[in-house]
Amino acid sequence: MKGMILAAGKGTRIKPISYAIPKPMVPILGKPVMESMIQLFAKNGIDKIVVNTSHLAEIIENYFGDGHHFNVQLSYSYETKEVNGEYISQALGSAGGMRKVQDFSGFFDETFVVVCGDAWIDLDLKEAVEHHKKHGGLATIITREVDTSEVSKYGVVVTDKYNQVTSFQEKPAEAEALSNKINTGIYIFEPAIFDFIPKNTEFDIGSDLFPLLVERQVDFYAVNMDFQWLDVGKVKDVWEVTSDILNGKVKGYPIPGTQVSPGIWLGINTRINIGQCRITPPVIISSGCEVQDGATIIGPAVIGANCKVESKSLVSNTLICDYIHLADDAYIANKTMFGDYLLGHDGYTQLLSDCQYVHILKNRNVSRPLLGNASMEEVYKSLQAPINLPMSLQQVK
Repeated sequence: MKGMILAAGKGTRIKPISYAIPKPMVPILGKPVMESMIQLFAKNGIDKIVVNTSHLAEIIENYFGDGHHFNVQLSYSYETKEVNGEYISQALGSAGGMRKVQDFSGFFDETFVVVCGDAWIDLDLKEAVEHHKKHGGLATIITREVDTSEVSKYGVVVTDKYNQVTSFQEKPAEAEALSNKINTGIYIFEPAIFDFIPKNTEFDIGSDLFPLLVERQVDFYAVNMDFQWLDVGKVKDVWEVTSDILNGKVKGYPIPGTQVSPGIWLGINTRINIGQCRITPPVIISSGCEVQDGATIIGPAVIGANCKVESKSLVSNTLICDYIHLADDAYIANKTMFGDYLLGHDGYTQLLSDCQYVHILKNRNVSRPLLGNASMEEVYKSLQAPINLPMSLQQVK
């Protein structure tokens, strides 16, 4: 069976992380979120997959290659435009990206599944496709029920008694919501869908294609299913998803390392004497780390690979990326360290280079420019705190 993973967006809502990597490559416990989606496709018999790319496309393509490590065949559709003789990245929108693939090769010649590359799900895709075929429609959107207090965060799908889609509401107020079924970014189509998608035009599935299907009264259904869905579309989602996994709120997500004590996982090649440290689970200490005697780590917390935590350091409620050195007296709480940034769970952002007690280890393995295509001027504009003076972690806890 064939499928497509949407991975061409710029990741505007997840800046500054997306300066370094495209959103589908955001790691959850060390694994890019898109990797889990490819594994789900493979598990459900979807082994021919096209990925549309644009922003930092080479990072996605270099990591996944031709897909043979995942027992699938992968191909990439790079979305660009020509300006003054040069080609620059330009996403075509989710539906426009589908059309580009179809115009190139006619790839979609049977029922196919399309998903967003920035979410983790445990959906039974075979069952979803069976529902789609049973309805006999041109398109099916997979929905999920949420509490009415949460509908304002999502796109809401409204259906009739036959589950045919009648309208959409984009992040409605709770009192105005006509449904509590939300769009999960999981779609099933028939090849005839391309009759409704224009060529060489930026065209979005949610805001352009689906309203058109409703307007034309095309057979278009919603299937509501019960499954876990972890969206990492925003900076705060990275920590929230990580925290939920560590706290046992997510079933089936693999936690790396060996559980050496209830709620404490260690990677290989670590240097730590747990009895001489103060560790409150849940905590993951990744491979290659050194945690000195006397250090304090209060969970939920993740220490990335090849980090060094000195004896008087304290880490609490925090996610730390790879190759970070926390010097003595470092105190970091309620933060996510990612790439070159310190990201507060309250939206605060700071460059790690301005943190007195935090250092990026010189042997960090970086195979790409840390800033991607962003200039330093763009980075500074994106920060939410002044950065002209050094600032210790005590000041930003």
